[in-house]
Amino acid sequence: MTTAPTPVPASASAARSGGGGAPGSVTPESPATTAAAKAPRPGKRGGPRGRAWLAALPLLLFFAIGFGLPAIAIAIGAFTTSTDAPDGGGTFTTDNLTGSLQGAYFTALWGSVKLSLLTALIAAVVGLPLAQAVATSRLRMFREAVMSASGVLANFGGVPLAFMFVATLGNSGEVTKQFGLTKHGWNLYTFSGLSVVYLYFLVPLMVITITPALEGLRTQWREAAANNGATGVQYWRHVALPVLAPSLLGGFVLLFGASFAAYATAEAMVGSSVPLISMQIGDALSGNVLVGQGNLALALGLDMIVVACLVMAVYLPLQRRSAKWLA
Repeated sequence: MTTAPTPVPASASAARSGGGGAPGSVTPESPATTAAAKAPRPGKRGGPRGRAWLAALPLLLFFAIGFGLPAIAIAIGAFTTSTDAPDGGGTFTTDNLTGSLQGAYFTALWGSVKLSLLTALIAAVVGLPLAQAVATSRLRMFREAVMSASGVLANFGGVPLAFMFVATLGNSGEVTKQFGLTKHGWNLYTFSGLSVVYLYFLVPLMVITITPALEGLRTQWREAAANNGATGVQYWRHVALPVLAPSLLGGFVLLFGASFAAYATAEAMVGSSVPLISMQIGDALSGNVLVGQGNLALALGLDMIVVACLVMAVYLPLQRRSAKWLA
């Protein structure tokens, strides 16, 4: 009786390499391999990354309607004559832009730049230690209280803020009368007084901006500096501040933009006693210009847009650079 040969199973290595199979045979694929082969690769059309821009489409549409179209209208109006001009309006001209950079208008533009630079610098210097106290505090209640208050105060402005300071630090304010501040030369309705008012919402804004960067400082860096004999001052000078420099500059630029664009608070408190570009735009829009210069307000608005674009051109690269260190 003849016995059939017993089949010998192929080794695992041969099965993986395919050398143990007969010529022309196909090795069945595992379910995991099949699923991996069918899964869409990142970057292909239809993949998650290819559809990610759809989530930002409403924001882009809102930006185009709320900012793009008005910006285009301002740019067109800044380089054309107004409807009250002798030629009927619509003619190309550079007189609006030239006039916006001369006389009282240039003084107002320079006044806004000075006010923004001063208040942003003071707010950055004052807000950094406060943010450091928040970032290093072990009291959760203190952290939440400061961050919540900063979020509210950073968005508190306009007529309510002006009324609050007029009632407390105005010429007849309670604090002014209690301490006799007018005898020492204090006047709320000046450049210095307006700077104090702006700090009320700029310092909390700096705390919100710089606190995440301070929390990103790693404990190992301080420990390594201490192990090498560095003092606290040396650590901040050679390690912490160089790492935080892009975030600090970015926060300063953000504060500058917030101060430069503020209008309602200054309008309600000082009016035209302090020359600011936002006040000049308000006067021009209300018709307080010469005949034929109705589009001068658009030229002033274009000047502000250019300054804002320059500010953002500085702010965005600084944010990307700081993210590399603090990520």
